[in-house]
Amino acid sequence: MARAASRGGLISVETTEQGLPIKIDIEPDELRRAPEELAREISRLCRRAANRAGLARRTELEAAGMSSDMLALTGLPTAEDIAREEYVEESEHDYEPQSWLRSV
Repeated sequence: MARAASRGGLISVETTEQGLPIKIDIEPDELRRAPEELAREISRLCRRAANRAGLARRTELEAAGMSSDMLALTGLPTAEDIAREEYVEESEHDYEPQSWLRSV
């Protein structure tokens, strides 16, 4: 099982290694969001948790002595793969606070 949470921690998921949600925690204020937006956030967090679980599995297999060629065949993500994907996710989603105040 793996966990992932939104940046503010208002939504968190626990998933299987395949990304199937086992537990979803949502703060009540988040339920006011548009349903499509909330569903996208939950799906994104499920993918993130699955990727992290895959990395943990890859690390276990590597520690057990599996060769890098065999690890590549598993399709399990590397730390670099996850870092790149999370960077792209954050750049695609506007995580900056939305405010009527302007920066000076």
